[in-house]
Amino acid sequence: MAQRIEDYAVIGDTLTCALVGRDGSIDWLCLPRIDSPACFAALLGTAENGRWLMAPQAPVKACRRRYRGDTLILETELETDEGVVALIDFMPVAHGSEIADIVRIVEGRQGSVDMGMELIMRMDYGATVPWVRRTPEGIRAVAGPEALELIAPVPLEGRNFRTEARFTVRKGDRLPFRLVACTSYRERPEKADAEAMLVTTERYWQDWSARCTVQGRWREPVLRSLLTLKALTYSPSGGIAAAATTSLPEQLGGVRNWDYRFCWIRDATFTLYALMLSGYREEAEAWRCWLLRTAAGRPEQLQILYGVRGERWLAECELPWLDGYEGSRPVRIGNAAHSQLQLDVFGEILDIGHQGRRLELEHDDDAWEFQKVLLRALEERWQEPDEGIWEVRGGRRHFTHSKAMAWVAFDRAVKAVERFGLDGDVERWRALRDRIHADVCEKGFSRKRNAFVQAYDDDEALDASALMLPLVGFLPPEDPRIAGTLDAIRQDLEHDGLLLRYRTSTGVDGLPAGEGYFLICSFWLADNLALMGRHEEAEAVFERLLALRNDVGLLAEEYDPRIGRQLGNFPQALSHVGLINTAHNLSLIAGPARRRATP
Repeated sequence: MAQRIEDYAVIGDTLTCALVGRDGSIDWLCLPRIDSPACFAALLGTAENGRWLMAPQAPVKACRRRYRGDTLILETELETDEGVVALIDFMPVAHGSEIADIVRIVEGRQGSVDMGMELIMRMDYGATVPWVRRTPEGIRAVAGPEALELIAPVPLEGRNFRTEARFTVRKGDRLPFRLVACTSYRERPEKADAEAMLVTTERYWQDWSARCTVQGRWREPVLRSLLTLKALTYSPSGGIAAAATTSLPEQLGGVRNWDYRFCWIRDATFTLYALMLSGYREEAEAWRCWLLRTAAGRPEQLQILYGVRGERWLAECELPWLDGYEGSRPVRIGNAAHSQLQLDVFGEILDIGHQGRRLELEHDDDAWEFQKVLLRALEERWQEPDEGIWEVRGGRRHFTHSKAMAWVAFDRAVKAVERFGLDGDVERWRALRDRIHADVCEKGFSRKRNAFVQAYDDDEALDASALMLPLVGFLPPEDPRIAGTLDAIRQDLEHDGLLLRYRTSTGVDGLPAGEGYFLICSFWLADNLALMGRHEEAEAVFERLLALRNDVGLLAEEYDPRIGRQLGNFPQALSHVGLINTAHNLSLIAGPARRRATP
């Protein structure tokens, strides 16, 4: 049986990342090339996709793990009747290199522990078994352009298309292993000292964490979330992937299994504030530049998500040879949502431009010209139905959130002229802003429910995305319609402080019903309560969410309180962005919610 999603930790080098299990296993989708369209790990929970296991041969009595200070260096301590051994796992940060590697230092801490190692190398998402040959330092595996090289201090044996080793670790021993991913047609990786790489990597992360300006009671979870965002960053471009994985299910055994190793535009403004208010201006600027550079082009070709370098072709396909995590099928790579129409991204691009000006990020005249082109396109399209924020596959509708974000686009355009002196047809934009606002209030608000509903053509169905309305300044938090919406959503979608996105049983998304409680929606709940001045309730919701983190501070996309497990892709950037921003909202007089709500 697969480990639980929360049994994993993440390590990374800002080019790729890997997931380390409590049992000493590592899942790493080796796509090391800088020009690769997907540079992040895929966790499927089974050896069929490749795995590197290092564990005692005797039963493990206890497992203790932690990150070494404010770094991405993970220490997993395994205790047996024979003694205690630690696995020190990290990925050296080597900017400009086309290789990526994982270093494992096996350290004896007590007694004498017999260890076993098993390395299963598979390429092409488990479809290809590579050709393996011995080297003076270990083994090298090749399949087409991909190569993996294991440098090991112990004898290795091949058995059943797997590489194995048996060795003993005594107190004081430190045995370094290095698994390097590189291209097969270039020179082999240079020899490197594992201990020296450990020192350099630790110094890198300590220096990076020292830039964090967050203080107070929630500094630790905020900094760990910031480190997680950095792990999901593709440093050459500045893009931040939504998660490190593909096809981790939103319901165990279900079909809601999506590839999240891409960058979503709608996460842009939340991410910008999470970085800027925490002291990471350089990363915020890189993220904003990634978005404006990537989205540029003809408005009708605007996508909701892109590859980490800005790739547009993200065709979705299924991998029938993989069983999936705990039998959750199909396993997918690529994401067909990239071709959907989602009007909210127009508002997101205009909003990140506006917030960038407010935060005094570098101004770009070309970016403003592109935004004006988007406004002309949105003027023609805002009345169309779309697939909405949740990327439904059950047909287009007039989603309330999408229309409200169209309002955001024209509102920020008006402010660009009025507050920052940029050129534009402000009278036209002001009229469109007022027209859209009236349209949403008339057609998106249900007097029967006393709440904003999911879509214009449904007077009943509620949607947690309505909590975004006060967060983007569409209506003030003290407006009775916002209070009514909050009450209705809590009554219909909340359980134990956690929110569903919507009732999947309505069939609106064209998929079988059933999923976990969406963590970002629950953070929005806390943000709304904070905006309303209900700080004790907001803190209670926030503390409930903090309690869902795993033992090393990581969150997936969803949580199922019925089985007490995290669900969905992991670690989820938007969940950690929500954590950071809610902590700021509860700590600062003008946190992200207040700043964005009063643009």
